[in-house]
Amino acid sequence: MITLSKEDGPADLDGVTHLSIGVSWDPTAGSSGGVLGKLRRKTGTDLDLIAIAMQGADPVRLAGLDSLDPLGNGSLVHSGDNQTGHGDGDDETVTVELDRIPPNITSIVFVAAAYKKGSSFQKARNISFKVYDATGGSSQQVADIWPSLLTQDNGCAVAKAMRVGGSWKLEVINVTGKIKQGDEHALMRFAVSK
Repeated sequence: MITLSKEDGPADLDGVTHLSIGVSWDPTAGSSGGVLGKLRRKTGTDLDLIAIAMQGADPVRLAGLDSLDPLGNGSLVHSGDNQTGHGDGDDETVTVELDRIPPNITSIVFVAAAYKKGSSFQKARNISFKVYDATGGSSQQVADIWPSLLTQDNGCAVAKAMRVGGSWKLEVINVTGKIKQGDEHALMRFAVSK
């Protein structure tokens, strides 16, 4: 078993063949009460979990938004878009089969963003990024990453899986930043900078 925290630095993923990262959040009314508050909670907000496959310093594939299997072989798969945050458990998940990732992919950056116009981290509560070791068919949580409630940013670089020789390492990043909403290039530039 691996246990991850930002302070520990990169963790070896020796023996880990399946990795899963999920994001969950609860919709909030913010400071709105009454009918407007009920409507905001019912509507929820749309956060997005995105995995960006890197070839050296270049982003080459993106899992998330409308791309669920960008490598075409099932090795990097997104669960689909949850647009409200309603429901129990993880709202969006990316699953990685590390031993099936093509050799030209050198790292994968996991980013959560209030990507679509009108969405916002401030319209969500209890945001949590969970990392699971899903090797062997069972899923064991190895990290729970919580971004600061004080951020005015709309993006969070959650973690980065890096190929080192013939094995992988995973590093918790948990750094927020501003991303221009609806702009995939801005999203990728944010991921590349982490």
